[in-house]
Amino acid sequence: MTPSIPAPLDAHTMTNFADSAEPAGTPAAAPTRTGADADALWNRPAIDLAAGIRAREFTAVEVAEAFLGRIEAVNPVVNALVDIRPDEVLAQAHAADRAVAAGGPLGPLHGVPTATKINTSQRGYASSHGIPAWSGLVASEDAACVAALREAGAVLLGRSNSPAFAVRWFTRNDLHGRTLNPWDHGRTPGGSSGGAAAALAAGMVPIAQGNDIGGSIRYPAYCCGAVGIRPTVGLVSAWEPAGEVEFDSPMSFQTMAVHGPMAWTVADLRAAMHVMATPDLRDPVGIPTLLPKGAAAGPVTVAVVRDVGIAKPQPAVNAAIDTASRVLAEAGYRVEEVELPLLAEAARLWSLLLFEELRTMLPEIERFGDAGVRDSLASTFRAAAAIWGEQPDLATYIRGYARRGTLVTRLQEYLGGDRILLTPVSAEPPLEQDADLVGDARMREVVAAQWPLQAVPVLGFPALAVPTGVADGLPSGVQLIGGRFREDLLLDAAAAIEARTPRVRPAILPA
Repeated sequence: MTPSIPAPLDAHTMTNFADSAEPAGTPAAAPTRTGADADALWNRPAIDLAAGIRAREFTAVEVAEAFLGRIEAVNPVVNALVDIRPDEVLAQAHAADRAVAAGGPLGPLHGVPTATKINTSQRGYASSHGIPAWSGLVASEDAACVAALREAGAVLLGRSNSPAFAVRWFTRNDLHGRTLNPWDHGRTPGGSSGGAAAALAAGMVPIAQGNDIGGSIRYPAYCCGAVGIRPTVGLVSAWEPAGEVEFDSPMSFQTMAVHGPMAWTVADLRAAMHVMATPDLRDPVGIPTLLPKGAAAGPVTVAVVRDVGIAKPQPAVNAAIDTASRVLAEAGYRVEEVELPLLAEAARLWSLLLFEELRTMLPEIERFGDAGVRDSLASTFRAAAAIWGEQPDLATYIRGYARRGTLVTRLQEYLGGDRILLTPVSAEPPLEQDADLVGDARMREVVAAQWPLQAVPVLGFPALAVPTGVADGLPSGVQLIGGRFREDLLLDAAAAIEARTPRVRPAILPA
């Protein structure tokens, strides 16, 4: 499985993600690195690593060895990365150093260690989805997003763990076991890209690839104190090679699922977003090119939405919203609190459109899934039934997709080219491990708390999770939502927040 290298980025694409600045004109400061490991290669941002390799301050092999050493030290505790092959990693790094010596053009991530997710095709590696029966499904080609990272010079270092079928906000499967949150082992690292986020927080990679249909990039970033962006649908190619059995992607997967980058710093996220933007007409919703985007005509407005009537934000969540609102105002943004009921409607539509299509996949999930994913999905379906009934009819489903189009138009009209939304990522701090398995009452609370994650995919808009600090020993953060193809506005605002809030790594707890 895997695609050919996608078409190179054009100048329009590069305009969107390169050289953006804060609206107030103040350059965003790099996150402060403190402690004995502050200058360790594994603790440096990806863009610094690429620059240092290019300038021959250190070699790609030295960088790879530093990250392999970090993985050896902390991955046995966290279990974030799987299928790590040091010899192959070092072979890629040696090739990167030969390219530097040859003096030819180098990609923007040249020599930078990067992780890919176990549900995404990487040639020579199993696309296992965490399912023991699929552990031998080795890809012969890269997915388009992985090919883009490879073309940019990234050293593919390991595979990040995920729940089976990538349908939980928790990361555990029968093939690779449980991933722990580096901040608190009793809390989820998020899901489904939980391994990626935990690896970022623990310093095992500076950049990781993830995917998101219901928060699977944004929620793990929130839980682990990283940054992650789900792009506008169609911006990053979702093309995967067909493999031995061709998979007909349901409509909700085509309209909601995206690949996107996760990183430890916003600058690295911007660089990875630039690389992964892969116009590709093999993707049924892919766009052929991007129009150039200039700066907003005036100050960007941040519309703050705390609560849409589904779940009250807990105190730590409200405090994160307060922090982000304050620092964005200091950075020159116009901040206002608003009500936006259409987000509640979108969140409810998510549980109709996605879950009615997931219903058709239940026989396969029952056959191959582990007990956790089966029990979690069953409880989630019962939570959805409280909104839509036990099994919505075809007319309800059709009306749901019709309503989706209206909501997309209304939200785009509201955002225009100079407004973004600031919302919680979740109404709760990072959930306790397996909160989805303790009973239907708790599951209803969990689903309600995740309304900000659910509202975005059903509409196909870009959204970004960025940390605001640490509260009670756990990361806190917010979600930014932008108009379609305005990832630049989200990255600028995230950089403004990052520059004005403290960043620290977790102290890795013993096993």
